[in-house]
Amino acid sequence: MKISELLLPDVMLLDLKATTKQAAFDEMIDQLYAADRITDKQEFLKGILAREAQTTTGLGDGIAMPHAKNNAVKQPTVAFARSKNGVDYDAMDGQPVHLLFMIAVPVNANNTHLEALASLSRYLLQDGFMDKLKQAETPAKVVSLFTAQESSSTEVVVDDDAPYLVAVTACTTGIAHTYMAEEALKKHAEKLGIRIKVETNGASGVGNKLTDADIAHAQGVIIAADKKVDMARFDGKPLINRPVADGIRKPDELIDLALRQTAPIYHSNEPRQQSTEAPQSIGKAFYRHLMSGVSSMLPFVIGGGIAIAFAFLIDQSLGVPNSALSSLGTYHPIAAFFKQIGGAAFGFMLPVLAGYIAYSIAEKPGLVAGFVAGALSANGYNLYNVGLDANHLPIPSGFLGALVGGFLAGGIMLLLKKVFQKLPKSLDGIKSILFYPVLGVLLTGFAMLLINIPMSAINTGLNNFLSGLDGTNAVLLGAILGGMMSIDMGGPINKAAYVFGTGTLAATVASGGSVIMAAVMAGGMVPPLAVFVATLLFKHKFDQQERQAGLTNIVMGLSFITEGAIPFAAADPVRAIPSFMVGSVLSGGLVGLAGIKLLAPHGGIFVIALTSSPLLYLLFIAIGAVVSGIVYGSFKKVA
Repeated sequence: MKISELLLPDVMLLDLKATTKQAAFDEMIDQLYAADRITDKQEFLKGILAREAQTTTGLGDGIAMPHAKNNAVKQPTVAFARSKNGVDYDAMDGQPVHLLFMIAVPVNANNTHLEALASLSRYLLQDGFMDKLKQAETPAKVVSLFTAQESSSTEVVVDDDAPYLVAVTACTTGIAHTYMAEEALKKHAEKLGIRIKVETNGASGVGNKLTDADIAHAQGVIIAADKKVDMARFDGKPLINRPVADGIRKPDELIDLALRQTAPIYHSNEPRQQSTEAPQSIGKAFYRHLMSGVSSMLPFVIGGGIAIAFAFLIDQSLGVPNSALSSLGTYHPIAAFFKQIGGAAFGFMLPVLAGYIAYSIAEKPGLVAGFVAGALSANGYNLYNVGLDANHLPIPSGFLGALVGGFLAGGIMLLLKKVFQKLPKSLDGIKSILFYPVLGVLLTGFAMLLINIPMSAINTGLNNFLSGLDGTNAVLLGAILGGMMSIDMGGPINKAAYVFGTGTLAATVASGGSVIMAAVMAGGMVPPLAVFVATLLFKHKFDQQERQAGLTNIVMGLSFITEGAIPFAAADPVRAIPSFMVGSVLSGGLVGLAGIKLLAPHGGIFVIALTSSPLLYLLFIAIGAVVSGIVYGSFKKVA
């Protein structure tokens, strides 16, 4: 659908009488209502005013684009109004507005409409186009101007050796400002002979997505956004971060700042997200989807787990009679309070895990099906109308069921997307709000009915095996998981061990914690602490910068941030990684041998009180760190 098809002569006002913003809105909305494009004037006005409350849609240079995606809108429409005297609009540049485009979008509008509206934003910045609109004598002439603009396409060739920038534009609604900023930046870069690629985060999704290669080659980055965008990918690049209004009003300033050598370097604390569009192997895709679910789940596990751990700690500190040991964690009111908070957070763990695995696979449509899969894995089914008696209890499948369910839900949604690909464009809206959620939920529910029982059996068997670990078995498993934490320090193997540990924690909170989780955290704390030991005992083998990094690593190690040792492992992997593994295997094995339990999934020394034997736990970590530090320092070559 083109702009010329959304501009209706019947709703145009080429001589707007209003001189204030509110009066202009009323006059234009009356036209939309008279043309039967909206069903309720007050409802639509509320949407327009709500958008205006976020930031003015008076873009400057005499242009305003009030817009709303609203239940009152019957058909997507652009109402054009022109004022000779100007409207007091509170525009960005403080000047009166002469050209108003009121954009009315139905709630279920598909991407075709949104892309057409984005084109409107771009056209208004074309040289001479506004002057032609001001001089148009009839509504038909206005439509013909847009028709002519749509049929013409010009491409300016810029020298391949010219400076290269990347940018991201995004406004809160993603309808107008996003594309106005994009066009302004591209237009000014063209004048300067500069190459630029602009990613738009609009209502129709991410357009012109930046790849890793784009970002790597760019001399600078411009962010013109009023909402959160993926920033981690720009780590280490000169970056200018401004509101989207500056992208529209000050593109010259942003481009100049981005090209300067003095532009601030952006440093991210977020995990790096891949933005490359190259196809991934099945293994890499599986890992990416799994990590999407795990990273979303971990805050619930950490927050809820530590809250529950505090409940046990409080009861243990205040004392619980032997006759009430089964109530440990809920015996005292304050403990019960923490247990209830932690339980609420823990209750979201499996739905969030499955939900965001499905979201990673099938995007937004996968979210609801994934949440349902996770909830069913946590709560199980009760197919009998006889109450919850001992013979007919629901069968939950736990962590493993949620993991499998997330991939299952994502796959089902991909299948539904493929099935509905050939539906008419006019059904895109109802497809998203009706077909996908209803069929996705039902099909996922039936599929979980089939996998819940076998997954439950596997999950129960695994939990029973872990609960019965002692002696050689506990030592071996603790050593293996501890060693896994130091192989790639934050990579897939490290994450696999950590995810396994958190999965066991969920099933062992009631029994005082998980030995596996304790071994995992101990193994992960060793590498950075080993770096500190090595730089302390073998100072002559490290330069000044490495010795300073060694001091930083003691803080990282005590905080369970294994990644602190990565620079040392990357610089000398043959000597460093095996050295770190020796200590991590030793610490993990000792924790398994002693049967030390941990109630918290993260925190390092800050949650040491939540272990079943704090002093012994610290001793085992110290032994592993010293052994690794001595081995690493002995093999390290002199700097």
